[in-house]
This record gives sequence, C-alpha cells and structure tokens, in this order.
Amino acid sequence: MTDPNRQLRHALDTLDAAFAPLSDRSLTVEGCTHCYAEADLEALAGPVHRIPEDLIASAAARTPGHWSDFPALYRRMTPRIIRLLVRDRLHVDHGLIASRLLAADWRGWTAPEREALEEVWRTWWHSALQAYPAPVTDVLEILSVSTGSLEPWLAVWAQTRTDSADRHLHDAIDGWLFEDQLADLRLGFYDELHATPELPPWLLALGDSRIGDARLSEVKRIASG
Repeated sequence: MTDPNRQLRHALDTLDAAFAPLSDRSLTVEGCTHCYAEADLEALAGPVHRIPEDLIASAAARTPGHWSDFPALYRRMTPRIIRLLVRDRLHVDHGLIASRLLAADWRGWTAPEREALEEVWRTWWHSALQAYPAPVTDVLEILSVSTGSLEPWLAVWAQTRTDSADRHLHDAIDGWLFEDQLADLRLGFYDELHATPELPPWLLALGDSRIGDARLSEVKRIASG
C-alpha cells in the first residue's frame, strides 16, 4: 500500500478500531449547561458515531473547564475529531486541537490508542506533502505541537523531493518570513512549541537550490539577527 491517501484512510480506520471500546459505550457527561442543552450532553454521552458533526466540533474546541471529566470525553471523541479535521470538516484551528490533545494527556493513553494516532500523524503528513494545495503548515502545527518536536516532520519534508512538497515549502517560507514571523515563531494555540530554534537551521541546510536565493538570504538575515 504505497498511495499516501490510501495509507491515510487505512490509518483512520485503524484509529476507529483502536478506540472502539471507548467510543461505542456510553459515558456520563456533565458539562457547562450555559453552553450546552441537556440534549447535547445526552448526545455526547452516547455512542460517538451518533454525535452530530457540529456538536463534535463545538466540544472539540471548548476549554477543559467546560467538562467534569475533560480527558475522558476528549479521548473517546478523538477518532471523530481527527477524521473530521483531516477531511477539512471540523473547522477548528489545528493548533487548538493540538493543545486540547495535550490537555487530554494523549501520550498517556493505551499503547494501541497512542500508536494508532501516531500512525495517522505519519500518514497524514505524507499525504499532505504529496497534494497541492493542502494546509501543510496547519498539519505541521498539530503534528509538531502534539508530539513536542518539529524535527521528524521536517526530516520527512526535506526527504520528499516532489513538486508539490517544494511548492508547499515555498509557500510556508513566504508565510514565515512575512513580518519576520520566523524570528520568533511559536506554534500551538497557547504557543506551546517555540519553532524558531529548529526552523532557520533546517531551512539554511536545505540551501538555495531548494528554497531559492531570495528566500535563503532572508532566512540568513533572520538567523543572524
């Protein structure tokens, strides 16, 4: 199975299967009754596949303080949240979802759950790099913030020598250079990951043959500043 999109679909199905024991059973959900009607709380307490998409999106974005047991609720909803996000149907900031996953302590979940989510991260990144246009910097943000590092994702990007990956690279650099954002770039809804220590050295290592003389000069200026 070499097609990135097929690999991603398979990874999403595996994620569903890994979380099925949690997603299929009911959960007692107590939440903010100012924001949610009783019917909403009942829907969130039932099987996850029956929760309306707009309610998934709303719950995915809310602060942990809205819920009596935020980690349990977010954990069981994760496959729906991630599938909608991958399909560009969640309409919630990628950095916010990364921050919520950290708050839910996803790295403390069971090995099958954690490994299934990590496989979605890997396949999603390959798929995004191979498709243009695609929200590559948004995807990079959720992957790097949730895992705590840019390095593995930048390494894959550097190794992906395709026209689509290079077009994404040029677009990303132009965005990072706008108003010198690269000089102090922080990722995550709460700025959890400081990207500047990793990004300029990586971009400089790519060289002008990959990013062009003008962009390279600007990166050098910021890196030396």
